[in-house]
Parts: sequence; structure tokens; C-alpha cells
Amino acid sequence: MNAQIIFQFKKMLQNLDGCMSKATAYSDGKKFDVNVLASYRLAPDMFPFNKQIQAACDSAKFCAAYLSGQTPPKHDDTEVTWGELRVRIGKVVTYLDTFKESDFANIESVQVKPGWAHGKWLKGEEYLQELAVPNFYFHLMAAYAILRHAGVDIGKQDYIGHLDLKS
Repeated sequence: MNAQIIFQFKKMLQNLDGCMSKATAYSDGKKFDVNVLASYRLAPDMFPFNKQIQAACDSAKFCAAYLSGQTPPKHDDTEVTWGELRVRIGKVVTYLDTFKESDFANIESVQVKPGWAHGKWLKGEEYLQELAVPNFYFHLMAAYAILRHAGVDIGKQDYIGHLDLKS
């Protein structure tokens, strides 16, 4: 684990917040309440948008906390409005800002016990590569896809975000 994954989590959450800003502009232009998008989902058995945001945020904060030996902040998953969801993203980005490279010096010896694993565990590196990062991107992409499906004018550049291209 290193600061690169924290940078990636932060950047992608900020990009998602930018997509949400575009969704607000879209709803304003179409004259509907943006909050209705929080309950949209891609399929009946998938999480709605608000739960996708909560899950992506949780994946990022849990990863950083567990791999650094800290206890993650608690969020009650009560966000249902657009504003509340954007605040949640902001809180997680601010939390991720508190980490530095040295916080992850012992990743090889960390054991992560997911709550649903009935006491079983993963090595820190396994948790990072096989669960935390894929789970983060799964929920992030689902949220993006919900917005696209709802008609919000976002594209790959909104998802990927700014690139610091050199000449």
C-alpha cells in the first residue's frame, strides 16, 4: 500500500462529485428535483445511487483505515439527498487527506477481517488488491452508470478526470 491508492481514491471520489454537479445542472435544465436520482438503480436487485455512493466511500475509508491499523470513522448511511451525498464524499476525501505513506509501512503484517467473513481474514495486500480496490471501482462505476442511464451528460473524461499531461 502506498500513497498512490489514496490519491486514486480521492481523485475518483472528487470526479464523482463533479459528475453529481453535472447531474444537478441537468436536473435544473429539465426542471426536476435532482434528489429523485438518489433512488435510481440499474436493476431491481442492485443498490440505488445513494447506496452506491455510500459503498464507494466506505470502501475507500475502510481500506485506508484497516491497512494503517486505524479505526475508520463511522457513517450511519442515512444520506438520501444530493447535498447529503456530496457532503459524505467530502468527509471521506478529507479523511483520506490525513494519511501519509508511513501509515502503511506494516501492510505485510496486517490482517483484515471483513465483517461478513465470519472471523476469516485476508492479508493486507490481498485485501487491497482482491477486495478493497475492485469493490471501490464497482460501486463508483455503478454510480456513474446510473447517472448516464438517467440522461446526465457525462462521459469518460468526467469519470477519469484531469490528466497532468506533459509536453
